[in-house]
Amino acid sequence: QVQLVESGGGLVQAGGSLRLSCAASGRSFSTYTMGWFRQAPGKEREFVAAIKWSGGYTFYADSVKGRFTISRDYVQNTVYLQMNSLKPEDTASYYCAADRTTPQGMAVKSWRLLTYWGQGTQVTVSS
Repeated sequence: QVQLVESGGGLVQAGGSLRLSCAASGRSFSTYTMGWFRQAPGKEREFVAAIKWSGGYTFYADSVKGRFTISRDYVQNTVYLQMNSLKPEDTASYYCAADRTTPQGMAVKSWRLLTYWGQGTQVTVSS
């Protein structure tokens, strides 16, 4: 059974940092792209960042470029999202996803069509 389990969310002041983790299990993700999405109340789920498991190629939404960094750990089978210089508008539930696409492809593909999802972790940034 495939599982993506997110952790690391919480409450942080504007300008602060958080690191989210996505522990993946249940299959090999070597041919997959892993990504992070977020959804704020009343808004559509949006792409944040993605990384090709094999090769490590990355792609970011313009809104987080230069502030967020996505990475993966082969040994731990975990994908991370390091979030720095957080802003109140980064407040959302953050979800991990996996799909057989490219990082750029994950950014444009409808999130409803992505193969695997985690349950999400809440990030709240206070002003």
